[in-house]
Amino acid sequence: MRWFWIDRFTEFVRGQKATAVKSVTLAEEHLHDHFPGVAIMPTTLIIEGMAQTGGILAADAINYKKQVVLAKVSAADFNFDVVPGDTIEYRAELTQTMAGGALVKVTTHVGGRDHGEAELFFAHLETGKVVPKLFKTDEMHTWLDNLRIYDVAINPDGTPVERGTGD
Repeated sequence: MRWFWIDRFTEFVRGQKATAVKSVTLAEEHLHDHFPGVAIMPTTLIIEGMAQTGGILAADAINYKKQVVLAKVSAADFNFDVVPGDTIEYRAELTQTMAGGALVKVTTHVGGRDHGEAELFFAHLETGKVVPKLFKTDEMHTWLDNLRIYDVAINPDGTPVERGTGD
């Protein structure tokens, strides 16, 4: 089973930045168990949403040629709790890429308010050598289709990002 902590992309500029949203609802089981009687979105799951937004940005920047995994949360800070009815907006910016990985700064916003920020490092691993391949390319593109990334994705020159092909 795969867990998705973003609902859709609203902006995606290849190799530069991405914005995704997550609507928090009472229908989510984890909200009833985290603090019984007090529905709060766990910050660990917010960080996972940050990682999914930033990880896709980092993976796309290298054309999905290597496995991209969250290797380090360098810093994370949150200003208030997220509760049902809130929509989290994740804004990721690719700040540095290198042979071994990528550094991404992600901020979160709720209702126009600055909610949090984190600096994430994603390692680039050789698929099949260090870790098994988690997604076949066609599965990844189907997932990205469902997140509507190709509806908003553009290259830095403003041209639309074309949907890739499968393995």
